[in-house]
Amino acid sequence: MKKLLTAIAIGCAAIVTFAACSGGDKRTSNSVEELVEKYGYQWEDPTKPILNETGAKELSFNVYSSKNASATDYNEMDIMQTLYEQTNVFVQWENVSESVYGEQKTLKLGNHKGTDAIYHAGLSSNEVLTYGTKRSTLLPISDYLEYMPNFKKILEERPDIKKQITNIDGKIYALPRVEEMGLLQNPNLLFLNKAWTVQAINANAVDNLTEAQVQDGLELTSSQMEQLLTYFKASDMNGNGNPNDERPLNFVWNNWQGNQCDLYGMFGLNDNTEHRIIKDGKVTYTVMDEAFKKATQFLHEWVAKGLIDPVSLEAKQDNYLADGKGTEKYGAFYWWESETVVDHPEHYVCFKPLKGPGGGQTVCVSNNPEISTGEVIFFRGTPNVEVLLTYFDRYYMPEISAQINYGPIGIAFEEEKDENGKLVAKDPPAGKTTDEIRLQNAPLGLCYLSGDVWNTTVEMEPRAKLRLERLNNYATPYYDHDKIKPVPNLQFSEAELNTLLRYQTSIDNYLRQNIINWIRNGLSEEAWQKHLKDAQSNSVGIGAVLEVYQAAYDRYLQDN
Repeated sequence: MKKLLTAIAIGCAAIVTFAACSGGDKRTSNSVEELVEKYGYQWEDPTKPILNETGAKELSFNVYSSKNASATDYNEMDIMQTLYEQTNVFVQWENVSESVYGEQKTLKLGNHKGTDAIYHAGLSSNEVLTYGTKRSTLLPISDYLEYMPNFKKILEERPDIKKQITNIDGKIYALPRVEEMGLLQNPNLLFLNKAWTVQAINANAVDNLTEAQVQDGLELTSSQMEQLLTYFKASDMNGNGNPNDERPLNFVWNNWQGNQCDLYGMFGLNDNTEHRIIKDGKVTYTVMDEAFKKATQFLHEWVAKGLIDPVSLEAKQDNYLADGKGTEKYGAFYWWESETVVDHPEHYVCFKPLKGPGGGQTVCVSNNPEISTGEVIFFRGTPNVEVLLTYFDRYYMPEISAQINYGPIGIAFEEEKDENGKLVAKDPPAGKTTDEIRLQNAPLGLCYLSGDVWNTTVEMEPRAKLRLERLNNYATPYYDHDKIKPVPNLQFSEAELNTLLRYQTSIDNYLRQNIINWIRNGLSEEAWQKHLKDAQSNSVGIGAVLEVYQAAYDRYLQDN
C-alpha cells in the first residue's frame, strides 16, 4: 500500500508542478452529478468508499499543513494511508514546520494557487472575517453541509459548537477541533512534598497538622502553608549539603497550565492568564477587583520572604520541568500531574486549594477552549471540493478521530478492543514515551472526541483519567459553576474586531509589566488607585474591550 501511495504521490506531484509552471490549476472541476456518475462519489454511507477506483486514480487534492518536528511526513503516516484505503480519496500533503507556517500563513492566504485547503490553519476571528467575509477567499463550508453528514450531525446536536464557529455573517468558514475531557478549564493542581512536610511537623514548625493528615486531599490554610514554606526555605531538606537550593513554592508565570492563578483563589478570585472571566453573566477583568489587589500584595510578601522562588516569575515551561528532575528541590508546585514534573511523584501528595486569610478557597477558571475554531479551511474555486469536504468529514468519526489525535490502531491502540468495544491505548515500546509515539504517528488537528465518545468508543488514556480524577476531587468542586464561567469562543463584527486590535496589545503589555512589578515590589493603595484609573483610559482601553466582549457574549447567549 505504501508503495502504491508513493507512486500516486509522485504522479500527483508532477501534475501539481506542471500546473504551477503553466500558471494555474489545470484540474477539471466536475459537478456533483458528474462526480457521482464518473467517479462513484457518495457521501451518505461513511462505511463505504467516497470514490470508486477511477476516482482514486484521476482525482487528487493538495493540502498545506504545519507539522510538529517529531511527526512523520503526513504522506507516510499509517492513519493517512488507512484513510486512503477507506475512502479512495488521494490527498497530497505539503508539510512545513510550525515556524515556517507562522511566517508564510498570510502569504498563503493571499496566494493559494495549487492549494485546496490548509490543515492546522489556526485562523483567528479577525482572519476568518477578513478572508471569509470581506475578501471571499475562503469557502463557506456551511453551504455544503449536505456532503458532510458527520459534521452536520454535530452541529444539530451541539448548538453550542455551532455558535462558537459561526461567523458574524451567519456562515461557517473553518472546521473545528473538539476534544472534550473536562480538563482544560482548571489547569492547575497543587502538590506538596510528603517527607519534607512530615519533617516540618516533627520539628513543630507548623500548627495544627499531623503526620496522618499528609495524604492526598490534605487541606491547608495560607498560614500553615507559609509556615511550611518558611521551614523548607531555611532547611537543607534534600540533605545534599546545600541549604540554598530548595525552592519552596513553584509555578510557571502565566503558563497555560501550572501557573500562578490558583494562588489568587485564596482571596476568592477566579483568575486566569487573560484575567478575563464571566461572573453572573457579565464579562469582567479580575484585575479591577479589590480582591486582586489584596492577593497581589500577599504574593509579594511571599516573594519577598523567598517562599515563592523569583525564578517562577520568569522561567519557561521546559526549564521548570527540567529543574524538577534529579535531586528534589521543589517543596510544593503547581501542575496537572506530579508524574511530569518530578522523578518520584510518589513523594508528593495532591491537595485541595489553599484557604486564604479570609477563608477564600477557589481555583483558576481558564479560557482555554476544548473547542478550537479555525482548524481547517478550504479555498473557493477548489475543483471537486465536495469530495474533499466529505473526506475531511470522515475525520469526525469516533475511531478515526481517536487515531488522528493519538495515533493508529496497532501503534497507539491495541488491535483488539476491550470487552466494551472500546479502543484501548497500547503501552509504548521500551525506550519510548506515550507522547513520543503520539507526536510521531498522529497528525492531531481535526477530530471530534466529545464526552459520549469516551463512554462508547475510546478508553481515555491513564494519564488523562488520573488528571480528571484529581481535578474532580481537588479543583472543580471549588467554584460556583452557575456563577463563574470561562469566556467561550466568540464571534465579533468588523467594528468590534477593530476595537480589539486597537487595545488588546496595549492591555496585555500593561498588565504584564505592572503585575510582575507589583508582585516583586509591592502594590500600594496609591498605585492601585492609579491602576484603576489608567486601565479604563483610552491609552489602555479595558473598558472599551469589555463592551465588545459583553456584546459578543450577549449574542452568544441568544438562541439561533
